[in-house]
Order: sequence, then C-alpha cells, then structure tokens
Amino acid sequence: MTGRRRLGGRWVRRRPLRTRLALAASAAVALVAVGVCAAAFVVLRVQLTRQMDLNLAQTAAQLAHRTRNWGPTAADTSCRYEAVPCVQVVPTDPARDAHGRSPALPVSPTTREVAAGRHAPFYTDLTVAGYPVRMYTSPLPGKDEALQVALRSDTVDRGVRQAARALAAVGGAGVLFAAGLGYWVSRTGLAPVARLTATAERIATTRDPRHRIDLPAGPPAREDELTRLAASFNTMLGELEQSVTAQRRLVADASHELRTPLTALRTNAELLARADRLTDAQRDRAAAALGRQLREVTTLVNDLIELARDEEPTPLLEQVRPAALLAHAVGAAREHWPDVAFTTRIAPEAATTALPGVPARLTRLLSNLLDNAAKFSPPGGPVETELTPVAGALDLTVRDHGPGIADGDLPYVFDRFYRAGAARALPGSGLGLAMARQIARAHGAELTAERAPGGGALFRLRLPVTPHPPEGVE
Repeated sequence: MTGRRRLGGRWVRRRPLRTRLALAASAAVALVAVGVCAAAFVVLRVQLTRQMDLNLAQTAAQLAHRTRNWGPTAADTSCRYEAVPCVQVVPTDPARDAHGRSPALPVSPTTREVAAGRHAPFYTDLTVAGYPVRMYTSPLPGKDEALQVALRSDTVDRGVRQAARALAAVGGAGVLFAAGLGYWVSRTGLAPVARLTATAERIATTRDPRHRIDLPAGPPAREDELTRLAASFNTMLGELEQSVTAQRRLVADASHELRTPLTALRTNAELLARADRLTDAQRDRAAAALGRQLREVTTLVNDLIELARDEEPTPLLEQVRPAALLAHAVGAAREHWPDVAFTTRIAPEAATTALPGVPARLTRLLSNLLDNAAKFSPPGGPVETELTPVAGALDLTVRDHGPGIADGDLPYVFDRFYRAGAARALPGSGLGLAMARQIARAHGAELTAERAPGGGALFRLRLPVTPHPPEGVE
C-alpha cells in the first residue's frame, strides 16, 4: 500500500505544472460537487423518513381519540394499500389477543412493555405480506394496550432511489464540469508562466537576451501576480542584455586599447634583444620606453580590473573630510602638472564637514578629475576647484579653461574607453572618468559634466552629507 502511494505521488510530481494544477482544481471542484450531492441525499432521506414518522404519529393520535372499541380485521393489517394505514391493538397479556389469533403485525416483547407503560413509543422498519412498511408503536391512554400503526414505505424508498439517481447524475455532471474548469483554469492562469518558460528556453537556446515576454495591454493597477512576474522577468532580461552588451563592449574596447601598448612592448623588447647592435643612447631610450609602456599597461590592466568589478571593494569605512581630501589631491596634482595653475576655494561651512567614505577611493576620484582638467588646460592655464555647501550635500566643482566638451560628447564622457576627438592625441586610456563616476555612485554621490560659462569644462560632484555607506560596505 505504501509503495503504491509512493508511486502515485512520484507520478503526480513528474507531471507538468499545468497538468498538476488542472488535476488539483478538478479534484477540488469534484470533491465539493460530490460532497454537496451526498449531503443532499442524506438530508432528503432523513426528511422523507421524518415526514413519514410524523404521519404515523398523527394517525395514531387521531385513532386513539376517535374510538375505544377496537376490532382489528385482516383488512386493517394486510398493508395492501399504500395510502391506507395498518392498525392493530396489542394488549399487555398475550392471552387477550383478538379471538386468540396470532397478530397480523409483528409483536415483540418491547411492544408488550409499551402496552404496560414501561417503554416509550418507537418506530420499526419491517416487511408485512411482502411489502416494506414502517410501524409506529404507542400506548393507548387509560388501557393496558398498545396501538400499532403501519404504513407502506414503498413511496419513500422509491423517492430516495429517484433522488439518488438524480443526484448521481448531477454529481457526474459536476465532475465533468470540474475537469473542464480545471483545464481552463490551468490554461488561462498559467499562460504567463508558459510564455515565460518559452522565452527562457529560447534565450537558453539562442543565448540572445533580447527576447521579451508579451504582456497583456491594460493599466498597471489591473495586473495580477503572474503579469507582474512576467514584467519583472522582462526587466531582468533588459538588465541582462545591458550587462552582456557592456561586457562585450568592455572586452572589445580593452582588446583595442591593449593592442597598441603590447605592440610597442614587443617592438622595444625585440629591439633590446639586439642590444649589441645599439649604441648606449639607443639602448637607454629603448629601456626607458619599455619601462614607461610597462607602467601604462599595468595601470590600464588595474583600471580594467577595478571597473570590471562594477562595485567598490570593501575596505574600512571612515569619516572623511572632503576639504582635506581636496587639498591633498590638489597638492599632488601641482607636483604632477607643474605647468598648470591650480586654485582652490573652500567655503568655511564646508571646511569641517565630515561624511562616511573610503579616503583612498575618494582621493582617486579627485585625482582623476584634476588630471583630466590639467590635460585639457592650455600651458599656464588655471584649473579652478571649489567646495561649497548646498542643501543636505556638498558641491565640489573642477573647472578647466580648455576647449570644453562638445554637445555631442556630453552624453558619453563617462563611458569606458570613450575619448572625444580633441582628446585622442592626448595620453590616457579613456577610463579615468568612468572610474570616477563608479566611485561617486558607490558613495551615493552624483558626478556630472557640463560646458562651463566662458569656455572649458565643468565637472560637478555632489556628495550627500547624510550617511550613505559605499556599496559593499556594511
């Protein structure tokens, strides 16, 4: 028995979800339909029997008050007629039975006890002259006798059988309706799941995340859980598509950016391999170029690794003062770009403001902005930095007086490896601003670029003063 149950349960679990839902819905509706029909049959049978018992009791009461002189005959107790009651008087003493004949209706010791007043009235189902009857036995008031009244129960039995057949037909129709309803519910209710499954299988086969699930038209307020699931799945597919596209673009851009320095490295390495044919000056220049190119490749690879994480590492979080970080970054930039005039203006209210952050990463952000500004500044041109408080935040701006940013380049200045036409002749890999925005977002800050009034580029970093821990830092 246990083995059969296990096999049945395993068979159900192996069925598709649509089949299991249809079976569950059909079983639930069928169970309700069968239960209602069974309950109706029981109630109908009880009510018919109760009605017959009331008729017997009323007939016995009427006969007991109508006459006191009983003379039962064979016709009275034959029960040949469905609507005619069978009547018999039973004395306490069997010797007093009518004319000494045996009674036509069965007499039990309980009947004699009712006649003597020692037992309560009762009902009995029995067969008389081949007919099913129901008999009521009650005492006659003022006499040591019992009155038996019987009615044929053919009509009740026939009505019960007819009701059983009708209810069985209704129950069968209910089961068939339940099966159809279960199929319709599973097909309609799981339609979004079927579309989701088909889309997922298509993506797994084609490895193309551009596929989407078709959503029903209608206001969002009328969406059900499955529709919201499909919408969330479409959103997830959009994010996956963007991630795959960004990964492919990163790989393509990285391979393009690495190709030139690697070629130069190979050339200088081959040149140094024939050092015996070079003069000392040529050998020194080749070695210096090789070292410089190694540093550029190392920096580029490190930047790629940090950008590929797409999140900040988890160093120790500290309370930092942007004013101090800005002063330190400007001092380092002056040493690296001696031909550029860096100026700093810090509002008194912002000088002592502290906020949670990672000092090394924020310093890297400021260094990238300052290096970018210095790279585009004309010789001797100024780079202006300013730190001022605004509502709930600090505004840090870096402005140069170079050629500025063209309108067509503004949407892309923070993209990886993107370099404007004016910057392609300058050193760099196009990763500095992308890394700066990544660090800003990790700290809950906003980094934007715009054309400065009067020429040049203006980068604005808005740091929230309210605590906002960097991503990955708890």
